[in-house]
Amino acid sequence: MPVLTDTNLEELKQKALKLRRDIVSMIYEAGSGHPGGSLSVLDILVLLYYKVMKVDADSYLDHDRDRLVLSKGHACPALYAVLADKGFFPAGELGRLRKINSMLQGHPDMCKTPGVEMSSGSLGQGLSVANGMALAARLENSLRRIFVILGDGEIQEGQVWEAAMTSVHYRLDNLVAFLDFNGLQIDGWIRDVMSPEPLLEKWRSFGWHTLEVDGHDYRSLAEGVNRAFAHKGAPTMILARTVKGKGVSFMENKAGWHGKAPGKDEYEQALSELASAKGGGVSHGKDSY
Repeated sequence: MPVLTDTNLEELKQKALKLRRDIVSMIYEAGSGHPGGSLSVLDILVLLYYKVMKVDADSYLDHDRDRLVLSKGHACPALYAVLADKGFFPAGELGRLRKINSMLQGHPDMCKTPGVEMSSGSLGQGLSVANGMALAARLENSLRRIFVILGDGEIQEGQVWEAAMTSVHYRLDNLVAFLDFNGLQIDGWIRDVMSPEPLLEKWRSFGWHTLEVDGHDYRSLAEGVNRAFAHKGAPTMILARTVKGKGVSFMENKAGWHGKAPGKDEYEQALSELASAKGGGVSHGKDSY
């Protein structure tokens, strides 16, 4: 179970600032991508990969490693930034996001990118796959855990709710799901497009153990994970309240930054803001690759 000291907390904050700069840089270089959701989901990934999950580049093929499914696959720049920093592939590859013959596709591809556990991007499918992974772990008497991250717009897909019933039917308490609840999707506020509220009550009515946390507060996220690990007999859904475009002022809470690359002036402003943020002092532009 993750326990965060003050030193751990500062290390995670520093790491997140560097990775946010990497996200902005790679999307700028690609000229396309999804900055809003990548920036909102990053802190969940940072906690999981640096303090929770039993998986690293040296033992990536260990059969009993923990697994993560990024169901909201368009947020892959956040996952790529983490995997590169963890040594799954050279950091220089980040500058080739969405380029011809690059290992970093616009959505995760498990056949091309080391560390990616599932090819995703067709929204609504990740929880179903995670169910299969969790069932397999149980059948093998493995202690590995399965984590899945869904988007709040994504759960408008019917398959998510079929999978939610399956998770509970098989009592998959080795499965922990996160909902990146930033409130926005490509067409605007989810409450206006197709509201999934009330979220906690809805997941609870399906039989899930449900929690709500601050998706940008590492102690809140860690407490959610600890409570998920302690709960037996049902899967856990951690609703993480997040900010779309977190860390870049002009992207925050703006649906227009769901799937748009920054221009040169916007890119430089974003880097400047992240450099001056508390715990900054990370490298600039391509040098961060």
